[in-house]
Amino acid sequence: MLFENFRQTTIDTGGAQINLRFGGEGPPLLLLHGHPQTHAMWHLIAPRLAKDFTVVLPDLRGYGDSSKPESAEDHSTYSKREMAKDQVAVMRELGFDRFSVAGHDRGARCAYRLALDFPDVVEKLAVLDIIPTGETFRRANKDFAMGYWHWFFLAQPFDFPERVIGQNPDNFYFQGTRHLFHPEALTEYWRAIHLPRTIHAMCEDYRAAATIDCEIDDQDRGNRKIACPTLVLWGEKGSLPNWYDVLDVWRGWAEDAQGRGIDCGHYLAEEAPEETGAELLRFFKSAP
Repeated sequence: MLFENFRQTTIDTGGAQINLRFGGEGPPLLLLHGHPQTHAMWHLIAPRLAKDFTVVLPDLRGYGDSSKPESAEDHSTYSKREMAKDQVAVMRELGFDRFSVAGHDRGARCAYRLALDFPDVVEKLAVLDIIPTGETFRRANKDFAMGYWHWFFLAQPFDFPERVIGQNPDNFYFQGTRHLFHPEALTEYWRAIHLPRTIHAMCEDYRAAATIDCEIDDQDRGNRKIACPTLVLWGEKGSLPNWYDVLDVWRGWAEDAQGRGIDCGHYLAEEAPEETGAELLRFFKSAP
């Protein structure tokens, strides 16, 4: 059992049915997962954080056991703006009008969009192993295209990537990284990514990134910044620090950004849970 003492529920946000677990006591803290995972990625960190916070662990729309809304022609159904609206609705349904949020990978893209679109709602923000979507495309070069080729593959028009992945999901995901994950967590990831609707939703997530998410970021660049305290963490053994001065990029987007690299690869919460958890705990418990 990955989440003892956590309760499970489903909340209708108006745009999606969001599956989630929640537990603990104290100020509300929302944890958002990345691709192609589910809320299970937080299983090594959430119980520790739940000693000091009420921890909320949703599956993003399109992922895990959350619903997979029909896609739109402009991919807006899977924009991070719509995903952020889901999370505001989830937290309000649980009784929280203000909260802090941490996100990894795609969840971090939803998290910083939350902070930009709902500045009166987000108290603190932590982003794990990303730079903003618009910055990623604006700075893209050969090294990025070769290293993160899946960004461009998944964003191809329907239904080319869906058909390719659907032929053998086991062979597409987690090549060379399966040993990093707890068997129960990996089973959860596998269960979700074998569903054709999940595969399609994940492709729509990346199509949204290459279109509407990028456009929204471009509108914000230089015009507004994340107002709340922001923690930036990244994997020192991953690709991000080879391509960017990660913290410097975020200081162009956030009024108060701090952070550092963690001695691991991309999956911080599962590769280095003690160090990552300690950083999150320190940041979210510190005075504003």
